[in-house]
Parts: sequence; C-alpha cells; structure tokens
Amino acid sequence: MRVIITNDYESLSKWAAHFVAEKILDFNPTPDHKFVLGCPTGSSPLGLYQELVRLNKKGILSFKNVVTFNMDEYVGIPESHPESYHSFMWNNFFNHIDIDPKNVHILNGNAPDLIAECAHYEEMIAEAGGIDLFMGGIGPDGHIAFNEPGSSMTSKTRIKTLTTNTIQANCRFFDNDVNKVPKQALTVGVGTVMAAREVLILCNGHLKSRAMKHAIEGGVNHMWTVSALQLHEHGNIVCDEDACADINVSTYKYFKDKQRIEGLLDTYINMFSD
Repeated sequence: MRVIITNDYESLSKWAAHFVAEKILDFNPTPDHKFVLGCPTGSSPLGLYQELVRLNKKGILSFKNVVTFNMDEYVGIPESHPESYHSFMWNNFFNHIDIDPKNVHILNGNAPDLIAECAHYEEMIAEAGGIDLFMGGIGPDGHIAFNEPGSSMTSKTRIKTLTTNTIQANCRFFDNDVNKVPKQALTVGVGTVMAAREVLILCNGHLKSRAMKHAIEGGVNHMWTVSALQLHEHGNIVCDEDACADINVSTYKYFKDKQRIEGLLDTYINMFSD
C-alpha cells in the first residue's frame, strides 16, 4: 500500500487530481480503448474534481474517451433531487468537462427492481473491461462507498441499509432533519472496488483519523471496510496531516521518509502547475 501524506486539503486534492490525470494520459484512451474511472461523491473529492475540471478546461486532459462508474446512489429520491448523487456528479464534475453523457454510469435508486439494477451494474462494469482506477473516500467509521461496518469483503453491487452513524452524518445535506435522509442506498461492493486495477482513497480531516489508523495499521477487518485496501496490489491512500492524528509516530515517519526518498509528493502536486 502506498500512503502519501500532504500538508492540507488543497495539496491533497492537487496530488490526487494529478495522479488521476497522469493515469489517464499514460493510458492514452481512444474510442475503441476507453479508460474506465470509478467515481465517489461527498466532500472529500470536491477539490479533486475542481482540479480535474481546471486541467480539462486548459486542454491538458480530455474525458472524451473516459467511461465512469459511480460508487453509489440513494434509494427513493428523484435523480433531480439536489442531494442525489446524480445531481452531485453533474453539478460538480460532469457538466464542466468534455465527457460523453452516454459514458456516465450512476446507479438508479428508483429502479423498479433494485436487485436487477445492481446485477446489471456489475455486468456493465465487466462489459467495459473492468475499472482501471477506482477513486474513493473514507467515512469516519472506515466505510468505503456505502459498505458500512460488517460488510462482506467480497461483496458486489447491492442494496445496503445505512447505519445510524451514516444517516446522522448525512443530516447536514438534508436540512439537519434525520427523517429526510434516505435509509437505504445502492452501492458497489468492497469486492467491486478491490477488483479495480488500481485504487485511490482520499482521507482528510481529524474526523477521519481513526479510520486512517485502522486502514493502515490494523488488520484487515470487515468492521473497517477500507482496510481491505491492504490486500490490493496497487492500493493508494492520499491524506492530509490532520488525518494522521491517530497513527503511530513510527508509521507516520516511515511513510514520510518513503515519499521523500521517492519524490512522490512534489512530483504530483507540481505536475500540472501553471
């Protein structure tokens, strides 16, 4: 597992965006050989998306031959709802880049048969050739996508009932009214994420520090589903200083020394600077 520790959220976002951009550019996607990108929602990737939009508008990076699959979507709210993940992705990312709408895939939380919708999503990922790079965030309880504590580490796309912690955490998006927060979601599984050829997880802020500790210092544990990344051949976590509050000093120094020797921090942060 590669762990990159940045100074703050801005540098985290730049590092992550430039990492993603380099992967797409190196792949050199074409109409017959598209790059497949897994996309998260939430507050963590906002800076990443903003930087990818900047690179697209400057002509450095194109998404014309990129196919996307989102991690999750709420069950039972309209796609037009301001807090749906359809709205989030179009408002914060897709409307601002040159992606072909038919290459965008987001789970339908209002499908008449939700089980069939989940199965079809996995089929579409397979038909696309699998995910080349899956981006994601971490919940304070260590969940990735909506794979709450206790989720199977081999799980695929499915319906999940949200925990009280997740519902309360999402209240801020629904007028701080717990009754307005959807109680279920459709989500890719831990196994779906782990099947990607490469995974990039963003972790920022003190509230994520316990999750960060379990992700890199604890054993693989289904109560902290992000810990599955330890088993991935090409797993990456990029975090800020605040997210490192709970990890051991020796762990912190190990990863800081490693990134200094390899020159990974400045290389990516400055890769597409003006």
